[in-house]
This record gives sequence, structure tokens and C-alpha cells, in this order.
Amino acid sequence: MVMLMQTGHHWKKAAQLSGVQISRSAGYRLAQKVCRQGEADLRDGRQGHPSKLREPVLQWLKTYCQASPESPSHVVSQALEKQFGIRVSISHLNATRAGLGLTTQRHQGRKKNGMSTRQKKSSGKRGQEDSCW
Repeated sequence: MVMLMQTGHHWKKAAQLSGVQISRSAGYRLAQKVCRQGEADLRDGRQGHPSKLREPVLQWLKTYCQASPESPSHVVSQALEKQFGIRVSISHLNATRAGLGLTTQRHQGRKKNGMSTRQKKSSGKRGQEDSCW
């Protein structure tokens, strides 16, 4: 389609001839991307639903999460970007980890603030409970 557009065909005719269903703005964005980055960036191996986490990445993710199950997803996401050069949203990473049975495991007896349940004390005022107000 991009080659047809570059040779002077109207975007709609180029889309029809190449068998692509695409909007005008998306067609021109695609043409600009090819001009800037080349065709190699268009071939990422995806067919249908986009998927960043293919088998080699999934294997690495399993190994990484089994070795350090306490790692939060933002740390795993940074490691994925460093290792493979891909960015994965925290929500997608959480869903993938859950699908693989690799959930984050915090240290027992610890809350998010780092205090154990025994260390946590009340506000010190008698008759009043801790509240947000």
C-alpha cells in the first residue's frame, strides 16, 4: 500500500489494490513511518491481535519471576525493557503473570508500608479509631 501511495496512487485506491482496510489518517501515518524508519519496522511477526510477549519472552518471564517472586511488576517491566527492548504496560504484565500463575508474593507479615502487623500502633488517642478524616 505504501509503495502504491509513493508512486502517486490515492490512499483509497492504494488500500483497495493492496487488500488493506485502513482509514485515510492511518494510511498516511503508515506511509510516514515507512519513510522515517523503513519497512523493517513494519514486520514484527504479529498476525491479528498484537502480542509483545512471545515464547522467548514468556520463558524469560517465567524464569525471572520464579527466581524472584517478590519482584513487583514495575521492576519486571523495566527488566523486560532492558533485556528485550520492549515496553509492556503494568496491567498487561499483571494479566500475563496471573495467566502463567506467577503472582507477586510479598514477605509474610509485612504490609505495603514495610511495617509488620504487630508493629502498627493506633493514633494514641483513647476512644478514637484511626481514620482518614
